[in-house]
Amino acid sequence: MTEESTIIPEILARWSPRSFDATAMPAADLHTILDAAGRAASAFNHQPWRFLISHNGDEHWERFVSLLVPLNQQWAGNASVLIFLLSDTVIDLGSGAIPSRTHSFDAGAAWAHLALQATRLGYHCHAMAGVDFDRAREELCVPDQFYIEAAIAIGRRAAVEFLPEPLRVREIRSGRRKVEQGAFLGLYLVSEEAIE
Repeated sequence: MTEESTIIPEILARWSPRSFDATAMPAADLHTILDAAGRAASAFNHQPWRFLISHNGDEHWERFVSLLVPLNQQWAGNASVLIFLLSDTVIDLGSGAIPSRTHSFDAGAAWAHLALQATRLGYHCHAMAGVDFDRAREELCVPDQFYIEAAIAIGRRAAVEFLPEPLRVREIRSGRRKVEQGAFLGLYLVSEEAIE
């Protein structure tokens, strides 16, 4: 059984708060976070991820926030940066373009690197599927070849009191299932012997 002391500290520190303080993020910090994301592994080194970025208060900010569902708009507007994560659904191996089976998997790896690097720098990230994806595709001019995976809010944490009342009770770390509940030796849900 793995002890927490052997896990990378940023993994233990990472969680998805909603209360952000809206402070500006230095360009160098964002560059480091995106550089870390871009170092994720990907099939055939295709690197299918793309990041559409808006800083709080820039010319794109109101549009980015408006593309989130109303509940997410209530808190994500106080992030330092909003990102829409895309993935390229087509891969060209030199002999012609074919559908990429791993575009979302690879973009997920980039998201994990992004979140851990942000945590290392003292930020927190919150990824969201609560997005008006049809509007986002149109208003952000996303080509059909790209899949919109999620929106990501990044920023420094603020006190829970900055959140609307209904969200305050949710501003806690989520629990995680035990390894034994999600990892099985052999066939899925056939083997009774759990990973130890």
